[in-house]
Amino acid sequence: MTSRPARRGLPMRVLTLSTLLLATAGLAFATTSTGAGAQTSAPADTASGHARTATIWLCRPGLAQDPCTGKLTLTSIAPDGTRNVEKGASTIPSAFDCFYVYPTVSSQTTLNTNLVVQSAERDAAIVEASPFSQLCTVWAPMYRQTTLGDIVKYGIAGIPRHAVLVAYRSLLSGWKDFLAHDDGRPIVFIGHSQGAALLIRLLRAQVDPDKSLRDRTVLAILAGGNLQVPTGRLVGSAFRHLPLCDAVGETGCAIAYSSFPSEPPAGSPFGRPGVGVSIQSGEASSKGQQVACVNPAALAGGSGSLSPWFVRAQVPQLSPTPTTRWVTFPDLYTARCEHAGDATWLQVDHASGTGRPLVTEQSGPAFGYHSDDVNLALGNLLEDVAAAEGTYRLRHR
Repeated sequence: MTSRPARRGLPMRVLTLSTLLLATAGLAFATTSTGAGAQTSAPADTASGHARTATIWLCRPGLAQDPCTGKLTLTSIAPDGTRNVEKGASTIPSAFDCFYVYPTVSSQTTLNTNLVVQSAERDAAIVEASPFSQLCTVWAPMYRQTTLGDIVKYGIAGIPRHAVLVAYRSLLSGWKDFLAHDDGRPIVFIGHSQGAALLIRLLRAQVDPDKSLRDRTVLAILAGGNLQVPTGRLVGSAFRHLPLCDAVGETGCAIAYSSFPSEPPAGSPFGRPGVGVSIQSGEASSKGQQVACVNPAALAGGSGSLSPWFVRAQVPQLSPTPTTRWVTFPDLYTARCEHAGDATWLQVDHASGTGRPLVTEQSGPAFGYHSDDVNLALGNLLEDVAAAEGTYRLRHR
């Protein structure tokens, strides 16, 4: 069991899940406003309470003001404070598609959301999905997710089953619409939190049993969704055919993890099989199983240096304010997978004494670094996707 690292440096005011500001649940996340507000063109719910079947796209090719695209120039801040602007690629035409499912961000007061695009969903797409647009064409359907209020009222595992099914069926409708448009291209799947849990359901039902879709799967990134495998194995439980990744450049595999600064406490919704967010993904069994951990910084195992990417709004304490949208902090974090008792997690440690901002356990030890699962390793995940796409090209040329 690892001990909790000492806190040094500036606390990071992270805004990844922009509407997690429900203090009554201890979820104190600040709000950002990068979107233009609600899009009133989305269809309203029908009188029966179910959304119309037409897909409302948060991100897709040809969409005006698509939040999943954008220039990726970033400021790299070294341990000594030296800054260097690195010019990244802009959105480019790609032979690959990415299917992105955003995390729990809605503060609507209903059990399930409607399909109106609001700043919360746009912010999540900018922060988590837009960097992938240099590697793939990003598609992201709106779906009737369960809300932050549901977590406050019921807890993650206690959200009514019918509400979870409404969310999943809404995502399934968007997936089928995506398949009708994607022309058989290879796919990278990306999901976080509730998005990852529902994506696990989708992959289990739609992709894992279908060889043609498995063959098109480049990589599945499932952060904070409690993907389960038999203890000590790479495949089984949630998926019968899609294994965990264990080598750079491997295709048709999954990267899954939940990040913590130490062992998740008892009662945490992440890192333990059959409980917490596992209920959202439909994984109610725990015997002989563990939650998967694949280190995005070291797919073959062991420790690796994380390459965090944050938008500058997430680190407002930086002075002077970076001129680029993106900021990275090399040699600040390392990560490795750990297992103790029935818990498995991505252990994230930080260098001390650099004065650079640090992520914190915004919602307490039970959530760990959950809101930053993607951003803490975003640079690594981009490298992992690029390597997998390179392998895929070689095999299918």
